Amino acid sequence: MPRMISRLAGAGMAAAALLFTTGCAAGVAQTQAASTVAPTLADEGRTQALLDYLRSQNTTGFLVIEDDRTLIDQAWSPPVGDRMFSAFLYGHTADGVLLEDVASQQKSFIAVLAAVAVDKGLLDVDQPVSRYLGAGWSKATPEQEGRITVLHLLNMTSGLDEGFAYTHPAGAQFFYNTPVYAVTKRVLTAASGQSLDAMTRAWLTEPLGMKDTDWRQRPAALASAGNDTALVTTPRDIARLGLMVLSGGLAQDGTRVVSQAQLAAMFERSQANPAYGRLWWLNGADYAVRGVDRRTEGPLIAAAPMDLVGAYGLFERRLYIVPSRHLVVVRTGAAAIDKDFDQQLWLRLMKVLGDRPASAPEP
Repeated sequence: MPRMISRLAGAGMAAAALLFTTGCAAGVAQTQAASTVAPTLADEGRTQALLDYLRSQNTTGFLVIEDDRTLIDQAWSPPVGDRMFSAFLYGHTADGVLLEDVASQQKSFIAVLAAVAVDKGLLDVDQPVSRYLGAGWSKATPEQEGRITVLHLLNMTSGLDEGFAYTHPAGAQFFYNTPVYAVTKRVLTAASGQSLDAMTRAWLTEPLGMKDTDWRQRPAALASAGNDTALVTTPRDIARLGLMVLSGGLAQDGTRVVSQAQLAAMFERSQANPAYGRLWWLNGADYAVRGVDRRTEGPLIAAAPMDLVGAYGLFERRLYIVPSRHLVVVRTGAAAIDKDFDQQLWLRLMKVLGDRPASAPEP
């Protein structure tokens, strides 16, 4: 069973901190200038090399929490003159933390909302999408469309192209398709009878204490890509979602947010792509399908633990969760320079973390 990660509480402003407590507490700095490096990271040279690398890769925020302790929290100013990155910025929190549109990382948050909807009896992922949206939501024939289920939207196997035209039988091929993914938001609002904002607040952000997370309308240039709402958040709030996953679906006060069964279902490997679950990327598979006919052999990140699961967004926005290490890692920022950024990050991070065994899970 995943380990319980207990209550987070805000503290202070200049040194503003979150407390992660199950008998221990650690601060997560919340200001642009502040940083935290835990004294348990004995090799300062390796830690500094990691931070230097992250800074060189246009990182704006980096947070590492292991065994309930915040080991690293670092923030940097955004790169100057990056127009594309600027389109993903939405100002700062009251205590100076960047508010960023985390791009496709939002997909994994939607997966959690879908899991909660299943728990509430509002959604059946094995039912056709047309049950919730009515016929004609795609350009497929009625027969073809009727075979596309909500699960096919969640694991990117709808068989539609980005213009919603039919290309393959549903379930036959993985295709990372953001416009079709966005239909999942419409399914959730139809199934719940609530707006996306209201649903997210009631089911996710309020229970988890994610005070700086909400949905925003994207600029027209970004909305034209087929997904017009942005999830705007901070590293601190992203980490809260990761801690909920590690806790087995529990909020900071012990309230259940999502069932263990639905949490596990999110991370079941799809037949069309064993490196992908329900809008989450999964390490440790024999191969990964990253696009149409783009198969790569081996795990997603060879340097990382094989049980890593990830919420990935454009510009290498990352939430990595590693149950075997009780580990949450968050990276925000502009596009990394290195094409193999994930691998290079984990090569350095594992040197910092070392081979210390994780604490035994709670029964």
